[in-house]
Amino acid sequence: MKRKDVILTICLLLAAGIFYLLIQIMGHTEGNQVIITVNGHEYGRYPLSENKEINVENENGYNTVIISNGKVHMKDADCPDKYCVNQGEINKNGQTLICLPHKLSVEVSVSDKENDIDAVVE
Repeated sequence: MKRKDVILTICLLLAAGIFYLLIQIMGHTEGNQVIITVNGHEYGRYPLSENKEINVENENGYNTVIISNGKVHMKDADCPDKYCVNQGEINKNGQTLICLPHKLSVEVSVSDKENDIDAVVE
């Protein structure tokens, strides 16, 4: 390799590294709501700003979801591997907690207040 090839390679790697860091820093905004889905159907939507304990029970078992201090985590579940409990806390838009044995997902998202329906008038 010639000297110019090395310089070009270093520049490309630096540019890729900077681009990656910018995506990591700016790409994940904090969410403001939690959407719980069980077996593909929405179980409930909850504001991330309110501290709350949600017990989700279905034919596959139970999960306890905790919303606290602007973050959400799975406190307890009766699934065999407890992987969902060990995933930790999430609070960024698009992050999810999944419990496959119970077909449950907990997703953080951003609610678009302008598009929320306040009332229906006929």
